[in-house]
Amino acid sequence: MEYDREKVDEVALALLYLTMHGDGRVTRAWKGLDRDVLNRLYEKGWMGIPKSKAKSAVVTEEGRSLAQQFFEKHFGPAV
Repeated sequence: MEYDREKVDEVALALLYLTMHGDGRVTRAWKGLDRDVLNRLYEKGWMGIPKSKAKSAVVTEEGRSLAQQFFEKHFGPAV
């Protein structure tokens, strides 16, 4: 199936925004998405290496910022 991978990546990062948590130094998100999508987010520099046994992955500062922007773009203002 053909689809717009850029749009999927934006929406995937926006959905990860809902599961982001951190301690003020490191932000993490649950990795419950397709591995190919997570790998593309990693290649774009938006998250750390998704290949691990951990159920969450580190989200970069750029990824955290973009996640909120994409969430608001696709779903309305973040609460």
